[in-house]
Amino acid sequence: MFQFGQFVLTRFMMAIVTLLVVSFIVFTLMELVPGNCAERYVAFKNTQGGQISVADIEAEERRMGLDKPYVIRWGSWVGNVFLKGDFGDSCILRVGINQLLGQKFWISLGICLTALIFAYAIAIPAGIYSASSSNVSLNNGIRFFSYMGLAMPNFLLALMIMLFSTVIFGDSLTGLFSKEFRDAAWSWARVRDFASRAWLPIFILGWSATAFALQTVRALMSDENGKLYVTAAMARGVSGQKLLMRYPARHALAPIINSLGFDLNRVFNELPIVAVILVLTESGFLLIEALARSNDQQLAGAIIFMLTASIVTLNFITDILLALIDPRIWRSIVGGG
Repeated sequence: MFQFGQFVLTRFMMAIVTLLVVSFIVFTLMELVPGNCAERYVAFKNTQGGQISVADIEAEERRMGLDKPYVIRWGSWVGNVFLKGDFGDSCILRVGINQLLGQKFWISLGICLTALIFAYAIAIPAGIYSASSSNVSLNNGIRFFSYMGLAMPNFLLALMIMLFSTVIFGDSLTGLFSKEFRDAAWSWARVRDFASRAWLPIFILGWSATAFALQTVRALMSDENGKLYVTAAMARGVSGQKLLMRYPARHALAPIINSLGFDLNRVFNELPIVAVILVLTESGFLLIEALARSNDQQLAGAIIFMLTASIVTLNFITDILLALIDPRIWRSIVGGG
């Protein structure tokens, strides 16, 4: 038990170090953008008709602490993020990033995680069955579905569904809320309205994720089915579902669990373009706005860091789960044999 605690502590410290390194990279990228935050804000004010002097820029830099050394500014930023969960103010909008994001990031994360759960709920049983079945028609059907999922971009699927819905039902299904619930407080009625619309981005994001996971599960299962330990188990009289779940499936699913963080990152990477098409005003849309339109690197950096923190946390959880399933993982790391 002590050795397992060492393993958990080691993984936790690795997660913290990873987040510190990512925070340094994100902050550095924010700093490398031409013009500091004060200059970009002043330039934005000039477009609104204001007259700003060099003295105004210098005063804004002092107010924002931009006259301090780089390392001190990074230390202050990362300290506020880690200890207070405060990402500071948006460079352009001059609003607290925490207030600006509000629930939007958690809604985005929930959509991506639900899409991932949806993908694996289909891909794991279908992939296991396909790799173990001799039904040619079924295998060809699963292959066709997976090829379609990989070949058809998510944005094209979104456009097709929107067109079909507009022609048939007169509603494009854009947005995460109806007009009457867009700015309303959370209630059971608002939850129902959200669920009636959130299924579309979940389905679209889960489309390619399902195809990718299906190919992965099927390949892993096919590889495990041909190994000698499976043949040896069959020789001992183990067969059917007991053989399938106890041996090849158990070993094939470990890499799947370990890749959840990677898959979450891949699904989130597809969210911004889907958000633009479906007019979703969540963090994927805000990320596109911050990077491509307003050049608000503080907001973009906060979203990227929160996504990375979510992935690191998910990887930490999956490492612990895998260690509980297979004690050899943590024993080899802490030197317990």
